[in-house]
Amino acid sequence: MTAQGTEEETERQARVVFTPAGRRGQFALGTPVLQAAWELGVDIASICGGRGLCGRCRVVCSEGEFPKHGIVSKPDHLSPAGTVETRFGERNQPLAPGHRLSCQAAIQGDLLIDVPQESQVHRQVVRKEADSRPIRLDPVVRLYLVQVTPADLEGSGSDLTRLLDALETQWNLRPAFPAVLLPDLQGVLRAGEWSVTVAVHQDAEILAIWPGFKESVYGVAIDVGSTTIAGHLCDLGSGDVLSSNGMMNPQIRFGEDLMSRVSYVMMHPDGRDELTREVRRAVNELVAGTAEDGGVDPQDILGLTFVCNPIMHHLLLGISPVKLGEAPFALAVDESVRVAARDLGLEINPGAVAYVLPCIAGHVGADTAGMVLSEQPHGGGAVSLLVDIGTNAEIVLGNDQRLLACSSPTGPAFEGAQVSAGQRAAPGAIERVRIDPVTRESRIRVIGSDLWSDEPGFTDALPAQGVTGICGSGIIEAVVEMWLAGILTSDGVIDGRESSRSGRLVRNGRTFSFVIHGVEDGKQVTVTQTDVRQIQLAKAALFAGIRLLMDRLDVTSVDRIRLAGAFGSHIDVRYAMALGMIPDCPLDAVSAAGNAAGHGARIALLNLASRGEIESVVRRVEKVETAIEPNFQAYFVDAMGIPGGTHAFPDRVRAASDRPARAQRRRSRRTPTRKSN
Repeated sequence: MTAQGTEEETERQARVVFTPAGRRGQFALGTPVLQAAWELGVDIASICGGRGLCGRCRVVCSEGEFPKHGIVSKPDHLSPAGTVETRFGERNQPLAPGHRLSCQAAIQGDLLIDVPQESQVHRQVVRKEADSRPIRLDPVVRLYLVQVTPADLEGSGSDLTRLLDALETQWNLRPAFPAVLLPDLQGVLRAGEWSVTVAVHQDAEILAIWPGFKESVYGVAIDVGSTTIAGHLCDLGSGDVLSSNGMMNPQIRFGEDLMSRVSYVMMHPDGRDELTREVRRAVNELVAGTAEDGGVDPQDILGLTFVCNPIMHHLLLGISPVKLGEAPFALAVDESVRVAARDLGLEINPGAVAYVLPCIAGHVGADTAGMVLSEQPHGGGAVSLLVDIGTNAEIVLGNDQRLLACSSPTGPAFEGAQVSAGQRAAPGAIERVRIDPVTRESRIRVIGSDLWSDEPGFTDALPAQGVTGICGSGIIEAVVEMWLAGILTSDGVIDGRESSRSGRLVRNGRTFSFVIHGVEDGKQVTVTQTDVRQIQLAKAALFAGIRLLMDRLDVTSVDRIRLAGAFGSHIDVRYAMALGMIPDCPLDAVSAAGNAAGHGARIALLNLASRGEIESVVRRVEKVETAIEPNFQAYFVDAMGIPGGTHAFPDRVRAASDRPARAQRRRSRRTPTRKSN
């Protein structure tokens, strides 16, 4: 190759997207994938210095067209495997199909690179812990010790007949016996010397049989989200949570948002099978890990419950989600689904049964049903507002007289996506921000450290990768703090006139940005004008959806607000109120609901009556489709301001007033007023 050709190739750049981190950038052809990852702050392990010895930096190149990212990714967009990778496979176990060592693979074209969980130094924070609220036990699976009449030459009837007769005589039960258990029946009866423990599902069907006395069986409640999957292993007899586990949803590499995954299915003939296979594999891995952590044999797991958004619901069940991506957004099934766990490919007891909670509407799924079951808005006269904030916000409003629900397209900004320095909640991400209203100096706190940046020892206490970006709760606090400090106007403009008073306000083309962190060391995390707009769009979509439901219910206020999900659990409610994400409500009536959907899954796992309850409740929920509501756009535009639009927001002012009084005076004095045209 000529020198000129080499120079041209170096100047050519390719777009590279890393999942699940969601970070992206452009790199010169020939750049090692590991180097690109480190430049973007992507968490990939390597202890050999990139020499191809440790094998810790394995990545997977996703193949296909990814319209959301505007790229076509192919394995041949990586340099061919060379001698280093070949020797690694000879010394160790060969690399799995599709896997490459990122230190050896060089960029040759646009790429979507997935970093497997085992290659991450610090796993993503999956903030979906089990809720500690009590659950009334009403076992779905019960254990019965049965003494069976031994077989003899004078007796009649098969071993199965004598087992069922014994159950009927001793326990007044005559359950069905599935064919999958027949091959082991005779061996179990004789191993137990005709004394066996039988697990019966809803007193109607035998799920498993063991020789002798069996004390405990288990179940797993699983929340399958678009970003994370969380599971809680429970003792079905006591209700105790033995272990909890979480992992990233591997489907992220097909698209961070759900519509991207629908598009992938539309554009690839085997897309549905591929996405279904990925989510089932992940669930299987999660269940196995949860069982191991809890010291439980997977063969003793007999029950599972699932909550999922509609698209994950369909993909988990092997149903194409395409119709959910186009009007009228029809579900294939909205009722609860009972399915053999083995049909989902789960490697647990072959008789285990999975229960999937019902969906409410095309964009309001079983996860919302789980939230309703957990929060019980239908249990009293107080008007409750439930909000689960994600890429879409699921909203439920009402009381024991009437319940309404909708989904509002907030987009991924609250999860750190579409923000210049944004990232998901992982060690190194800024999650708390404070700005001094006089000096305009900021201080931060990051995930993985309890210290603020102005406290001694902050740098030493940082995670290994340092400050890597800003997550959803951090960007919300940053925007509100900028508004309180007079840096941001009420219509969301970063006021460049303040740049003469603060070195943190920097020009960015025709607009200004505010440096949240990194003035001295040059590794800056900034909030740009575009970032502010993304947050405004997201919070306006959320608030517009809420106002539509309030109009339909004919109320002007709510009695309580519960913010559900991982994001809702970690945002400071004062900032949610001050930003204008939620309607006015006394702050002591606004609280985090934790992983309400996951708690609902646990209720359905441990309480049989709750299944009938939620199946009945969802049938009377009134669905509101925001896409066709004529007032949605008007409410959306009105809610773009900070804290809001044309309405008075006394509670929001009170929320913001938990700051120095001079901050309020400065903001009021310096916020420009609009002139009428």
